[in-house]
Amino acid sequence: MIGRPGSGLVTLLEETTFCISEASGDIVPGGAQGLFFRDTRFLSRLELRLDGELPEPVAVQPNDPFRCTFLARRPPSPVKADSTLLIIRRRYVGNGMRDEITLRNLGREPAAAHLTVAVGSDFADLFEVKEGRDHHHDDDVDISAADGTLRLRCRRGANVGVVSVTGTGDPSVAPGLLTWQSVIKPGTCWTVSMQVTPTLDGTDVVPHYTDDQPVEGTTPAKRLADWRRRSPLLLTSDERVAATFATSTEDVGSLRIFGRGPGERGEQAEHAVIAAGAPWFMTLFGRDSLLTSWMLLPIDLSLALGTLRTLASLQGQRENPLTEEEPGRILHETRSGRDASLALGGGSVYYGTADATPLFVMLLGELAQWGLPADVADELLPHADRALEWIVCYGDRDGDGFVEYQRATDQGLVNQGWKDSFDGITFASGQIAEPPIALAEVQGYVYAAYQARAHLAHERGEAEAARHWTEQARRLKRDFNRAFWLPDRGYFALGLDGAKRPIDALGSNMGHCLWTGIVDRDKAASVAGHLTSRQMFSGFGIRTLATSMTAYNPMSYHNGSVWPHDNAICAAGLMRYGFVPQAQQVATGILEAADMFGNRLPELFCGFDRGDFAAPVAYPTSCSPQAWAAAAPFLLLRTLLRFDPAAPSGKVWCSPEVPARLLPLRVEGLRIGGGTLAVDVSRGDWRIDGLPPGLKLIRHPRSPLAALPGERRPAAADGAARPSAAAR
Repeated sequence: MIGRPGSGLVTLLEETTFCISEASGDIVPGGAQGLFFRDTRFLSRLELRLDGELPEPVAVQPNDPFRCTFLARRPPSPVKADSTLLIIRRRYVGNGMRDEITLRNLGREPAAAHLTVAVGSDFADLFEVKEGRDHHHDDDVDISAADGTLRLRCRRGANVGVVSVTGTGDPSVAPGLLTWQSVIKPGTCWTVSMQVTPTLDGTDVVPHYTDDQPVEGTTPAKRLADWRRRSPLLLTSDERVAATFATSTEDVGSLRIFGRGPGERGEQAEHAVIAAGAPWFMTLFGRDSLLTSWMLLPIDLSLALGTLRTLASLQGQRENPLTEEEPGRILHETRSGRDASLALGGGSVYYGTADATPLFVMLLGELAQWGLPADVADELLPHADRALEWIVCYGDRDGDGFVEYQRATDQGLVNQGWKDSFDGITFASGQIAEPPIALAEVQGYVYAAYQARAHLAHERGEAEAARHWTEQARRLKRDFNRAFWLPDRGYFALGLDGAKRPIDALGSNMGHCLWTGIVDRDKAASVAGHLTSRQMFSGFGIRTLATSMTAYNPMSYHNGSVWPHDNAICAAGLMRYGFVPQAQQVATGILEAADMFGNRLPELFCGFDRGDFAAPVAYPTSCSPQAWAAAAPFLLLRTLLRFDPAAPSGKVWCSPEVPARLLPLRVEGLRIGGGTLAVDVSRGDWRIDGLPPGLKLIRHPRSPLAALPGERRPAAADGAARPSAAAR
């Protein structure tokens, strides 16, 4: 069960189905509540009344992300002090919804009950609801009633929406209303149920829940039980941090979407991918799903593989300015609503992103380091090569070696990096940068993609390809450090604008550059100092934009807020270059913020200074749970463990730098090379148990700058701890 603190709403979700309701279980029309399936609202009204009265809510009891129990009572009669009729409303969400309604008579005499449920649908598209646009009126919907079933149907142009609501217990049905009459004996219960079934392309969706099957035997329950069984266990002296990891594990499990596609040897297999966030982004995103899968590699490799395979199947094939599709490009987002014209680009798939394509190649390279079988990597390698072709032929618009973006039409995203709000990229003066824009972090991703492809070639004995991509990476790193570095400021520009002017604002983007290793060693200390300065670090995390910048606003979406995933990446970059105290500072701040948010990290929170407010200030419309926020603790854990596998080389680097407040720390169930292992860290000592055969443990951190194939690894800088490589 998910609900925004103080909202009074309850959200249940399972794959692409979610339901937002009152704490009573009612879906009240006129707002954002409803039952949604594949980006369409199939129910906009579901209101229960007992004897014509609104029941009094008693409690909401959470069970799993897809089910909960609402408790209410019939209001006491004027001559009695207490109610004697309890209403138990059990809701199960997934491929539609099932409501089981039980009336329990706690009194000493029979209770007569007149139960009604009012049903309505506007078949609104998700975008209409989320953005508060005018919704369709009920008079657009035809309702038929027969044999205990209400069938609601709406046609708009070529689109037809249909949903059925079927009641057990022989209800009488009239347009928009199901009615039951019963007499419940003292000490007994009476139960009826309603099955809500959407129809797609003329076929009713197969419901997940039926009257004759225990919930534990349903697909959602079995998937969640398997996820919990396979999830790692974190034991630490700080119970608050342990609770955060437990919550993140549950949230990641709830945000998975399942589909079928080509598996090993061409056979059809079920793949899981991670949706971007609940409730409005329960769909595949390129950047979000790739980064989240990367962060989750220590606990689950299948999400990364499922994400890569799914994105590969949707990789760009042709040029289409409306959707911004281009050959080899990896998508930005998918949508499946009835009115796809309301989505970006007017289609079900929109490709307007500059970073998903290099991130695709990065993730494939990193997944190989965690033990992805070579034949499975070979299956995806042609898609990686097509992605690299896009980088060179389309991403680099002017041939200067940098990847730029500029939307193809006025319907696309103005900004196409992760800070994709219209004002997300500004100069120090506050002036909005004009495209085409080459973002700093995107060049870092491209650099890491070149390195990943060089490693994959090296492991396959493809010497010429390894040399080619090695040289591409070296050239990009050299040019980036020349063009983006601001020597008078001591930090990297956010990007280059359309006139190739450095966008001189101080922001968190350069932390991603540390993560990917594109930063020259002699510039890293200055970058680290700026990231953890009072201008950038709020006390709970690194702000997206420094307080000294004109566009800074702690309550903005991208210009001064704190994003947990952004901080996890920055912490990994700091640790990679050997800045251990700074990495611990960022990790500790984010974990402390999680505790104050009830152990669930939101998508973002406001960037107010900790000296102004002792607790982090929530951002009003932040998604929660949100995929890369839920995954952030796992990347922080990997960073603090300085855990860096290279399965093809038969090596695992590990050298924990865990803050004392978390010790002793034990992590069980880390997955690598087809096996699982455990890491135990105590004061002054640590050990790894269960290292899979064929892997050699190296008890110091990996070299600060991930060497390219055939290149000698540099030693750590004087006075710096030997750092780990958080990315390759």
